[in-house]
Amino acid sequence: MIDPRLLYTFNPEVWSSLDGKRPVLIHLFEGYVDAAAVNRGLATHILAHCKHEVLAEFDHDQLHDYRSRRPQMVFDTNKWVSMSDFSLLLYKVLDAEGQPFLLLSGPEPDTQWRRMTQAVLGIAERLDSAMLLTGSGVPMAVPHTRPTLVTSHSTDPARAAGNPLWIDRIQIPGSFSAALEYRGGHAGITGMGFVAHVPHYLAQSTFPQATAAVLRRMNEAAGLSIPLGELDDEAEQQLVTIQAEVQEDSEFPAVLAALEEQYDQLADSGRAAVPTADEIGAAVEQFLAEQDDSGDGQG
Repeated sequence: MIDPRLLYTFNPEVWSSLDGKRPVLIHLFEGYVDAAAVNRGLATHILAHCKHEVLAEFDHDQLHDYRSRRPQMVFDTNKWVSMSDFSLLLYKVLDAEGQPFLLLSGPEPDTQWRRMTQAVLGIAERLDSAMLLTGSGVPMAVPHTRPTLVTSHSTDPARAAGNPLWIDRIQIPGSFSAALEYRGGHAGITGMGFVAHVPHYLAQSTFPQATAAVLRRMNEAAGLSIPLGELDDEAEQQLVTIQAEVQEDSEFPAVLAALEEQYDQLADSGRAAVPTADEIGAAVEQFLAEQDDSGDGQG
């Protein structure tokens, strides 16, 4: 394997400022299952509400398949006037209390997963990171009118106890974040993540309620104070909008009532009818297909 350290360049001054801090490393990659853009929303929210500076930049040309996820370009009259670009950056971020942590965000690598994993884990080991942390959303049969359920996962099972019994054992295509957590666990670095259950009918839109639910769990797990900002207000405004749309749909209220009943049964008993692996797999495949059709995976 080519030296993983050649995949990135770093700022020595920013690096030295983290000596002895044991920063949590949050990783949020775009390009895989991310219902309601929870993953992307978290990264955008953190950078918008916290002071940050670039610690390291990865050579994304080595990691990206441009023919799979093409940059968007604008042609005006007789010339190209703009082009979106891809970047995979590791930031040093300060929370509301001035505590530093790391944020790695950008497109999910298409190639060199083993080498990229070693590069990230090497940084985490040299900075003595306390934890690898991530968050995302997955489409589920839940109503928007109830608190967002969150499933946790961890390399340390004791940290992921008390999950709602909604998903049992399942085999699905892997993601780079999952691979990073898995290999980090074998390297002795604790990994943890939170998955918001997003109403399946909102999977292609934003759902601030889910983003806020995951951010609260991440703050609690890592001892961070990342501001929630306007997420709760946005969630309330969205619920009002959805309610107005529901009133115009003659069929949806019955669907919503069934989802609410199922959710309430889970809340009362701690158990619910668990979908089969085939049902969950089919839902994930449909969601990925819808992403491809809408062009979400094109940067």
